[in-house]
Amino acid sequence: MSWFRDFQSRRANVRYRTSNGTTALVHTVNGSALAWPRMWAALVETYRQADGSVVLPDVLAPYMGGERTIRPKAS
Repeated sequence: MSWFRDFQSRRANVRYRTSNGTTALVHTVNGSALAWPRMWAALVETYRQADGSVVLPDVLAPYMGGERTIRPKAS
């Protein structure tokens, strides 16, 4: 995990009330603004192939270094 300080919470306006009554932005870790397990489950359910691979949608290719398919490890 990586510590993002208040980078993500600033955009989402996620705050907490301090002991003296003022508000402050929370600190987050990388990916905390997204529900990664749910996103991954949706991708696998939608794009899984018969051989166990997952063919990703075109919009994700730039974030995957151009890769379009995730294949399971050979055992």
